[in-house]
This record gives sequence, structure tokens and C-alpha cells, in this order.
Amino acid sequence: MIWNTMMGTSILSIPWGIKQAGFTLGIILILLMGILTLHCCYRVVKSRKMIPLIDTSNWEFPDVCKYYFGSFGQWSSLLFSMVSLVGAMIVYWVLMSNFLFNTGKFIYNFVHDINVTDVVPGTNGSSKVICPSASSSHPPQNRSVMFFSGNNTGFELFEEWWSKSQTVPFYLIAVLLPLLNLKSPSFFAKFNVLGTVSVVYLVFLVTVKAARLGIHLEFNWFTENEFFLPEFRILFPQLTGVLTLAFFIHNCVITLLQNNRNQENNVRDLSVAYFLVGLTYLYVGVIIFASFPSPPLSKECIEQNFLDNFPSDDIMSFVARIFLLFQMMTVYPLLGYLARVQLLRQFFGNAYPSVFHVLALNVAIVGAGVAMARFYPNIGGIIRYSGATCGLAFVFVYPSLIYVISLHRAGQLTWPALIIHIFIILLGLANLIAQFLL
Repeated sequence: MIWNTMMGTSILSIPWGIKQAGFTLGIILILLMGILTLHCCYRVVKSRKMIPLIDTSNWEFPDVCKYYFGSFGQWSSLLFSMVSLVGAMIVYWVLMSNFLFNTGKFIYNFVHDINVTDVVPGTNGSSKVICPSASSSHPPQNRSVMFFSGNNTGFELFEEWWSKSQTVPFYLIAVLLPLLNLKSPSFFAKFNVLGTVSVVYLVFLVTVKAARLGIHLEFNWFTENEFFLPEFRILFPQLTGVLTLAFFIHNCVITLLQNNRNQENNVRDLSVAYFLVGLTYLYVGVIIFASFPSPPLSKECIEQNFLDNFPSDDIMSFVARIFLLFQMMTVYPLLGYLARVQLLRQFFGNAYPSVFHVLALNVAIVGAGVAMARFYPNIGGIIRYSGATCGLAFVFVYPSLIYVISLHRAGQLTWPALIIHIFIILLGLANLIAQFLL
């Protein structure tokens, strides 16, 4: 359950993050961030047990923050929790727009027997890889040439009404906004298995593509040439920002572990889940980076969504986008429900005070997603900014501070423990600042 919940859209940006950090440093950072976030998540799980003389069996982590920091802890934890939820919903909207656009384009070309030739640089062969970022003069939705006979008026009309950034993000409103207003999205929770299917299929896709492309690695430790990147790059904080959200489950881990029949196994189960998540990220990121054909392309061509490196007529990518589109359309209302419950219950004492309140909140959230899909469809940037922001509080600061304070009150605080957790807090702060500097 924890693996399935933690695995999300971040997996699509891990190869891009490794590109930003360098291959060797990228692998090291995935391992270190996995260990660090696991440690902080362990502190979250244990935080309730360190409060004496109070029944905390029904407490969530924001309740623990309120106990230690008063109203400031309560409202700040709410703020950062909303950043994580709304940030995830914005990423979902951008990706759903991407997947819906490419799916519609594939179906239209197939039905009308249109042959597609991409005008961006790419490789040849049965497992073609393209470099969309190398052709900045072409908008993303027009980076291909269509060959067909007869009148092309229908195709021109399709291109006008089926644009990745101009129209498709608005079409999603008709489907998803009504779903967000449902009082209980429990129906969509039944489709949680789609998340597992999607990730398994992505691993299968990556394996097949790598087998066909082969391995393309040349270890240049500190220098960069036309086709290969150095193993250590100054842009590495972009990967740590992505990884903060990729390993983020701290605001709901207590709830997830409450369903365990044997509570004494919580630490073991949490550790196993983090190990599997880290292994999945490592596998997908390393295989995509290593197999990316460089030469003839450059590793710099790896996109923030690695599926964009495959042409629009690629069958396996089409199937992956279909899986991910339906998965996200079922998870999106669940995220909206969590955001509604946390925000409206805090302000009004009721998760559904009225249709007007719920509609106003959902319109604001959907509007943010549409605006991002329209003007800033960079999922890597959105993930790293929101991840570093919410991670500062829930991953680095609050778990460490609460642990130090509880040890101090019990008279058990030692200098090594104090120094280690102050260092963790400083790492989180540096991680956030670096996102805006690089």
C-alpha cells in the first residue's frame, strides 16, 4: 500500500533529474535521499509515541505539530500539506493534458491513415527516440509533418481544436470538475490498482526500449562534450527537489500504517516500501539515461517527461499514456477530496459546508492546473518547487524539531543527536533555496 501510494508522477521525471545531476551523482543522490527521507518518515511514525500521558492513537501528524508548536504548527502544517496536494494536482493536470493530446493525436492519425514524420532530431529504427528540446522554433504540438492525400481541411481543423496547450487543458474541465464536487470519491478508490499496473507497465516499457537501443555510456567525470555529460553537475539540486516529492509520504504515513494488523511491523514495512520505491526509481532512471542513444543524440535531449522522447506514433508509449491517463483521472478526485477535507474542515469544521464553498475551492484548484498546463507545462520544475517547499516542513524541519524537543523534555538529548538533526534541517533549507538559484 505504501509503495503504491508513494509511486506517482515523479517517476517520469527521474531520468531528467539524473541528467541534471550527472549519472554517477544522480545514483548517489537517489540512494542518499531515500535513506534521509526514510529516517525522517520514521521520526513521523514515532512522533506520537513520544508524547507522554496523552492518548494519541487517533492523532495525525498535524495534531502532533499542534501539540508542540501550538496554532503556528497547526496552520503551517496545513499550508505545507496543501502545497503538496495542490502541487500534485497541478502536475496531474499538466500530464493529463499531455497524455490526452498525444492519445487523441495518435487515434486521429490512425483512423485517417496519416503517416507521421517527426521534424525534430531523432534516431532511426523500430525503437525511435526523438529530441523535442532541440527544435525550439517549433511549438510542441506541431513538431511533426503529416503525409496524406486529398483535402487537408479536416486535419487543419483538428490541429486548431486539438492543441496541447491551447485547448486540451480546458477539455479536461468538463470531466474532472464535476467529479471533484462529489461528496465522497470512494468509488475512485477502487481503481487504485491502476497505479500498480501503470508502474509495472512503465518498467516493462523501459526494459524493452533499453534492450532495443542498447547501452550508450561514456564516463566523463568533470568535462562535457557534444554527446556526453559530466558525471557530476552543478544542477544536482534539481534532482534533490524532485526526489523530495518522489519520496514524500510523510503527511499521510500515520494513516496508512494504522491499517496494519501487526503494528509492531510498521518500521519493517516502511523500510521495505522505501527500498522498493528507491529500487524502482533507480531502475527506471538509470536504464532510460544509460540507453538514451548518445550519439547520435545528446543526453541533454532527455525530457522532463521521458515519454515525450518517443514519437507520437510509438505504440508502446501510446499504451503507457492510456494507462497513466485513466489512473490519473481516478486519483485526481481523491487528491481533491483530501485537499477539501483538510482545508474546509479546518476553516468551517465541515468537509462539505455547502456546494458553493466546495465549488469555489475546486474552481481555484482546477484554474491553477489549467494555467500551468497553458503557460508553464514543465512537470520537472513544478515537482521540484512543490517538493522542496512541502518537504522543508514535513520531511526536514518538523520531524527533526519534534524529535529534538521530545528528547530534551525527557532529559535524553545528546549533542550528536542535536547536531545531526540541525544538519538535516539545514539540508532541507538549502534544498529549497537551491531550487530558485539553479
